[in-house]
Amino acid sequence: MNYHKESYYTNRELSWMDFNYRVLDEARDKDNPLLERVRFLGITQSNLDEFFTVRVASLRKLMSVNYKKPDPAGLTPEMQVQAISAKAHEMVKRQYNTLNRSLLPLLEQHDIHLLHMADLTEEQHTFVKNYFDDELYPALTPMADDSSRPFPFIGNNTLNIALRIYKNGDKKDRKFATVQVPDVFPRVVTLPGKPNQFILIEDIIKAFVGSLFINYTVKETSAYRVMRDLDLDVAEEDTSDLLKEVQKQLKMRERGKVMRLEVEKSMSKHQRARLSKALGIDESALYVINGPLNLTFLSKLVKAVSGHDDLNYPKYKANYPAVYRERSIFDLIKAHDILMQYPYDDFKPVVDFIHEAAEDQDVLAIKMTLYRVSADSPIIKYLGQAAQNGKQVTVLVEVKARFDEENNVHWAKKLEEMGCHVIYGLIGLKTHCKLALVVRRENEGIKRYMHMGTGNYNDVTAHFYTDMGLFTADTDMGIDASNIFNMLSGYSEPPYFHKLHISPDGIRDFINEKLDDEIAIAKAGKPSLVRMKMNSLSDPQIISKLYEASHAGVKVQLIIRGICCLKTGIKGISDNIEVHSIIGRLLEHSRIYYFSNDGEPQIYLSSADMMTRNLNRRVELLFPLLQPDISQRAMAIFETMWQDNVKTRILQADDTYTKVDGRGLEMLDSQAYFIHEAEQEVQADHGEPQPTSNSHQFIPMMSPKNEPNPLESNGKED
Repeated sequence: MNYHKESYYTNRELSWMDFNYRVLDEARDKDNPLLERVRFLGITQSNLDEFFTVRVASLRKLMSVNYKKPDPAGLTPEMQVQAISAKAHEMVKRQYNTLNRSLLPLLEQHDIHLLHMADLTEEQHTFVKNYFDDELYPALTPMADDSSRPFPFIGNNTLNIALRIYKNGDKKDRKFATVQVPDVFPRVVTLPGKPNQFILIEDIIKAFVGSLFINYTVKETSAYRVMRDLDLDVAEEDTSDLLKEVQKQLKMRERGKVMRLEVEKSMSKHQRARLSKALGIDESALYVINGPLNLTFLSKLVKAVSGHDDLNYPKYKANYPAVYRERSIFDLIKAHDILMQYPYDDFKPVVDFIHEAAEDQDVLAIKMTLYRVSADSPIIKYLGQAAQNGKQVTVLVEVKARFDEENNVHWAKKLEEMGCHVIYGLIGLKTHCKLALVVRRENEGIKRYMHMGTGNYNDVTAHFYTDMGLFTADTDMGIDASNIFNMLSGYSEPPYFHKLHISPDGIRDFINEKLDDEIAIAKAGKPSLVRMKMNSLSDPQIISKLYEASHAGVKVQLIIRGICCLKTGIKGISDNIEVHSIIGRLLEHSRIYYFSNDGEPQIYLSSADMMTRNLNRRVELLFPLLQPDISQRAMAIFETMWQDNVKTRILQADDTYTKVDGRGLEMLDSQAYFIHEAEQEVQADHGEPQPTSNSHQFIPMMSPKNEPNPLESNGKED
């Protein structure tokens, strides 16, 4: 049986575009609170930006070297770029229809107004004029565009204003210039007078920009921005110092080729053509925008709104049981494995784990992998404190984590200054596993304590990403963890692992073995079930193995938030496979792998998606849940998500995703269910008041330039 036919696969990039459409659906969903809908719309923009700066950029590089090999779905890079362009133009159209026809009118009904200059009162007009004169004018720099002064370099994701001017008294003497909108000022400006009235900074600049051109008249002003190739090309095999090479590439990245040019609808065709030529783009990369450019400003707008808590998701308290404040976390872990589901369970015990280890006189060593951390990470602080307290501290900081390179380089240097031994990732691989190991001297001898997780050690995103983590003192897993760190820090190749599985290679081999076991069970006429939850499924070999399992009679249930290159409903191939996608207020990020195992179910958590990069080119970790109550809880978590009929979309045979028909069903929003469950736990806990989490939002990705903003998309790899 041939499971590799092109018709059996969906193109990865087009599947991602479908995911972003599902996010856009949340902005259009009338059942979501209004300000949350506004946030979702901003997220679709930052998602799209990251997609162009990395994925489209990669495809265009392949085109530039005349690479014509098709992907598993049969599309060459050129065909993919053409299909992406068509979908992206349609997406932009829907984004602005949603903004202009739905969200802005609804905001106005609640007395929340995004105004233009013509809408301002006399008081407001005076305010913005003074703001321009006193604050903006000194920071603005007009850049001429003529034969003696060539078109200036336009930075990635900067907002700019293109101008057509002429000298007073000579309308034929047309000249062109550009002015960058300084990003040191807030883009959303709060106006005096009635509350919740705002104006965008570019509208203020356009109104008064003529004062920069004395003796000239401004004929046309229109905003534009570019998205450039931000993919980092680190030639690792030729690099003796990985840290220096990453720093070098960071400096070069901002000058990558233009992938997309956005211009305001009001811009003249002549000005569009002039910009396109100057920036070296073809017509397909030009996007004419019917509204304000760069919708990520919407998160700033929502933040600025006052007095409308009713238009946001209600805040809730994460579960932080009193026992964590009353007993040593090492005693708790020694007594029983602990399974945590964030953000419903508070992330604080993970931070406490490192904090207590740093201060505990019996702790000898702490070893940890860090892929993404927050800008003010308490974990970094406690690792440094541990080193200063005489512990042996080893930290692998992945300096190649996309769009966190600069942040991670900073923390790697800081950790070294504090006395930690720092590993800057591995040549040729990204270290994506989430593993912390504490070695402690106890009366009965040396004891290893571990935390393993599906998500980053990031105390900020832990409030918004749904992840799972395991605390354990299992002896065999402790030995495996030590061997993993020996591999990462030195020259060690253990012949086998007792209970943990790592990539490259190991996780792929293990998943294949488990699927083969399920196939054998099904062929023996016994019931067989495989359940998997992940962010993305794109690896052709794993997909073909799932097809083989389906063909053999194995029932396969998949929860996949984003990319899914597998097709459902293919007769005899995938008719036993069902795919769900949950898009809600929180970003679904946990990875769960379940096998029915002939009546003795086994369940595993992992840092890895079923993507080729995770299985072949990353250090990833997959670990079992061994204690019965722990594994049963994880199975119940999956089952609750599988039964979700509010935020779930189901993949159809025609590659579309449709919401569950909830008629006659009791409504179940799995995220709301887990929130309610956590709040009940909080109420049942008679300890001190619980820490309050911030209002949680859905965040698929992170801003390429700055600290992760929980209200903006992030473009970063999981």
